[in-house]
Amino acid sequence: MLQSLIKLFNRDLDAVKHELLAYTDENTIWKIDKNISNCAGNLALHLVGNLNHFIGAILGNTNYIRQRDLEFSQKNVPVEEIVKQLEDTKVMIESTLSNLDETDLQKEYRRNPFEDYMTTEYFLMHLKSHLAYHLGQINYHRRLLD
Repeated sequence: MLQSLIKLFNRDLDAVKHELLAYTDENTIWKIDKNISNCAGNLALHLVGNLNHFIGAILGNTNYIRQRDLEFSQKNVPVEEIVKQLEDTKVMIESTLSNLDETDLQKEYRRNPFEDYMTTEYFLMHLKSHLAYHLGQINYHRRLLD
């Protein structure tokens, strides 16, 4: 299960990178229009922050400090910098998940005390789905606005 999750996270993070590099004009990754409230650049920064917080800091004790507001407010970060952050996130995920075992996957994972019970395995699948959801938004953003 863990190796499959690593492969899937890597695949989709590579796809985010591919989408960002496919824009013909780098400035377009920061464009919003009509009902599109989140641009591709901010979605990519959000994915980096989300994964580094929930996998890196929580499961891997990386000491990553999330600044969620910046994920959506920061603009004009060079694509090369975002690509580097995506690559660093892949390394963190592989390192963290490689140090878990099947017993760890069955442990309780709570983001806050009012949440329903979930296992770490369930939450990792949720994070993978969250990544795929935003990857699709980035793809549509590029195809509609670039």
